Amino acid sequence: MSEPGLRKGSELEGKVALVTGAARNIGRAIARSLAAGGAAVMVNANTSREDAEKTVAMIKADGGKATLYMADVTDVPAVQTMVDETVKQFGRLDYLVNNGSWRPDIPFEETTLEQWRRVLSVTLDGAFICTQACLPHLLRSGSASIINIGGLTGHQGAFNRVHVIAAKSGLAGMTKGLAYDFADKNITVNCVVPGPIDTARGAPGLAAERPGHRKAVPLVGRRGEPGEIGAMVRMLCGPDARFVTGQSIHVNGGAWMP
Repeated sequence: MSEPGLRKGSELEGKVALVTGAARNIGRAIARSLAAGGAAVMVNANTSREDAEKTVAMIKADGGKATLYMADVTDVPAVQTMVDETVKQFGRLDYLVNNGSWRPDIPFEETTLEQWRRVLSVTLDGAFICTQACLPHLLRSGSASIINIGGLTGHQGAFNRVHVIAAKSGLAGMTKGLAYDFADKNITVNCVVPGPIDTARGAPGLAAERPGHRKAVPLVGRRGEPGEIGAMVRMLCGPDARFVTGQSIHVNGGAWMP
């Protein structure tokens, strides 16, 4: 049985996706899933070049098309150049997945204003900057999708994550606003909210796993796989999901039910 999200298909054939924060874990799974559906993928990372190169290599090994562009999503000129390069290499742009984030665990009373701003900047400013840069090309697609990757803490809450909760909550709100603005432009906008997912910890931008988190098993009796998030993103980008927009879609095995 293949990994979740990697079933070969052609529903995204001829389309092009830009996935931010795609060096590892959920971002990598999303990039691989879109490529398995037939899309060419621009893999973005900020600092983790080696991991991002591995993502590209995995896509190519599976018979897909992908290339890498290193850029900080909060850097407006760098993002614009990345988008220009994506269109130069692949000829178009149909899907934007805003997955870049920074999620440290810091007690509120110890959080500096710089840390607060950095977390919100990567998650919210990054999504804003990337969306604006991609918009002219998405408008020409005729069937474009923007997928924001949210966080369960943004809906459920958590200790020592006020900054992250604020950022992810803002991303869910941004999703609704963009869905309104782009509804008549053939662009759907949705937020995929992962629940407890088996991911590698200790990497840049990822907090160490919180005590007891590993023991928190969702209703289905297991933690999710990154590919299951990738599969949801792929579905939302596909032709069968054009009636879905403005939604925060929870993929959490029953861990939390809104």
